[in-house]
Amino acid sequence: MPDVVIIGGGLAGLVSSLELARAGFAVTLIERKTYPFHRVCGEYVSNEVRGYLTALGIDLNGLGAAQITQFRLSSPSGRLLEAPLDLGGFGISRYTLDYALYQLAQAAGVTFVLGKQAEAVHFDATKGLFAVDLNDGQTLSARLVIGAFGKRSRLDKALDRPFMRQSAPYIGVKYHIEPGPKSEPFPTDLIALHNFRDGYCGMSAIEAGKYCLCYLTTRQNLRQFGNIPDMERTILAQNPHLRHVFETYEFLYDKPEVINEVSFAPKRAVDMHMLMAGDSAGLITPLCGNGMAMAIHGAKLASELSVAFLQNKLSRPELERLYEQRWKALFARRLWVGRTVQRLFGNVRLSELAVSAFGLVKPALRGVMRQTHGEEVAV
Repeated sequence: MPDVVIIGGGLAGLVSSLELARAGFAVTLIERKTYPFHRVCGEYVSNEVRGYLTALGIDLNGLGAAQITQFRLSSPSGRLLEAPLDLGGFGISRYTLDYALYQLAQAAGVTFVLGKQAEAVHFDATKGLFAVDLNDGQTLSARLVIGAFGKRSRLDKALDRPFMRQSAPYIGVKYHIEPGPKSEPFPTDLIALHNFRDGYCGMSAIEAGKYCLCYLTTRQNLRQFGNIPDMERTILAQNPHLRHVFETYEFLYDKPEVINEVSFAPKRAVDMHMLMAGDSAGLITPLCGNGMAMAIHGAKLASELSVAFLQNKLSRPELERLYEQRWKALFARRLWVGRTVQRLFGNVRLSELAVSAFGLVKPALRGVMRQTHGEEVAV
């Protein structure tokens, strides 16, 4: 029987599994896909976690991560402003980063159950054990379960998590692209955030001379046009910078990676006695560029407290209380400010005003980009 079952093999799940396995515990991780694979994600990571990833054994330079030090913002009409990123970050695809973490976790002894899904989780308080039911009829038992199953999943519905009863009006779309013969050069040290009606699109360099292009918009925007290409040609292309990208860059996927029903509603960091990590605990708005760093920070916190619990240094109530308290201390303000700042984006009038008077936006963005110790790290 494993000590820990982790549901979801994204950044939060992989980092947690690696830390717990290296601490000497038996870890089983369930992931519905098989590595390597793409995820809908902006693929920019704040430097606040660079040292920690290096300590885990990730060679970012060897993986070809792009170093990003500059920020560009455009309004729907194409007006631009630029600013340095105080701390900066790096660009690397989830395809590459997740696979590198997967290989490290394998080497550390993590047992992977790939191509299968968790359909239900039960907790027996008298025995202090979880039972995790898989879609192949198998059931796994463990003392601890960490939920890292992403933004929105069937398991969220099965657990009847409150945010699933609320409207989820957004969709996320991601491509990998590379310059074509007529493309204007795009600096590899730059992250750009381009606004359009009811949405915004981030673009930044990743490894191997490629770029990640990822945008968030409303389901209503898509419904209006019926399909993604028509929406892009009609709405996104009104921003001249995005129009240039869609007309001159080479798109490397046959079709984009898409995620539906994205919700930024508050979630619980502990639910049904499970420690939630990454997007399962709280999803920050993509414009903040901090989701990947938050997933890594959260996984570090979850694994540290889990080790203390598994070593019988914390009771289960103490574990849950401390995790919820510390998770809120790290992330609650970031999430709130992210939701607040998002109102400036996607609204054509507000985003034009914001670009015209960057002072309206800069303090709010600075409030989002914070390290664990509260230091300003970007914008």
